[in-house]
Amino acid sequence: MKYKLGDFVRFVDEKMEGFVTRIIDDEMIGVTGEDDFEIPVLASKVTTVHGYQSNASIKNNTTEEHAIPVAEFKTKGVYIGMVSDPKANSVVHFHLINDTSFQILLSLTAEKQQVFKGEYASVIAAKSTTQIYSAQLADLQLWPKFIFNVLFYTTQNMQPIAPLTVSEKFKAKDFAGAKKQLPLLNQPGWLLQLDEPEFIIDALQLKESFYKPAEEKVKTEKPVQEIDLHIEKLRDDYQFLNGAEILTIQLAMFNKALDTAIVHQLPDVTFIHGAGNGVLKHELHKLLSKNNKIQTFMDARKEKFGYGATKVILK
Repeated sequence: MKYKLGDFVRFVDEKMEGFVTRIIDDEMIGVTGEDDFEIPVLASKVTTVHGYQSNASIKNNTTEEHAIPVAEFKTKGVYIGMVSDPKANSVVHFHLINDTSFQILLSLTAEKQQVFKGEYASVIAAKSTTQIYSAQLADLQLWPKFIFNVLFYTTQNMQPIAPLTVSEKFKAKDFAGAKKQLPLLNQPGWLLQLDEPEFIIDALQLKESFYKPAEEKVKTEKPVQEIDLHIEKLRDDYQFLNGAEILTIQLAMFNKALDTAIVHQLPDVTFIHGAGNGVLKHELHKLLSKNNKIQTFMDARKEKFGYGATKVILK
């Protein structure tokens, strides 16, 4: 396959062009045009548009090294920065960000069901970045496990750093948070630090946490009288969740909010669940009917919520 994700191509038989947003197999690719629709097409039916270069494809692999005072020599700061393609947002480009003063040798291997494939290897200069991989974000569940191997090198009088081997299987939660401004790339994206220090458990602190008085542990959140249980209000990564996971999260939020309202002796509380297929509403009513702290419950004001909310009167 001569094409890769993010390539700009033109159709041979039609007046169309777009970006490669999916590698379907050895013969088929998906191309997304200006209308944001992805079209499956034979790779033989498109041609590369020469002269176009995305921001993601610009590399800096210089290995020239300048003397740095020991006090200013930076030994930490190896990241994987993930940014959306500027023209095809469904494609994510992986960049190795070397924010250290070392030159580093990086190799990237993909592993899926014990099948390994080398994806990238190169020297990355100090204080520079390079693109190492691209993937379709919608196929996150199908991504392989990534194995990053890093060696550090400098001609200066610095104690060598032990090589790094980091394995990472990305999950939806890794892309759920807000994007950050990535170092050196100066673009918004998601960041994974490869050389962060290991988390060390302090046995004494752990022991003390088990013996804290109960009153130090119990904290009750400030109650609110209207709780929106729509999943997009509860989780940023809701698009990656299945129906069972969504319902579990919504019911956990319901139970937590109801307990808070009872503890604070609120007269009533309203849960906004939406109309939908009625599954969440049915589960809420089933739980409310078994709770002896509930006086009654009913549909909330229809002029405000329609049939999408339940008002609970507490004892």
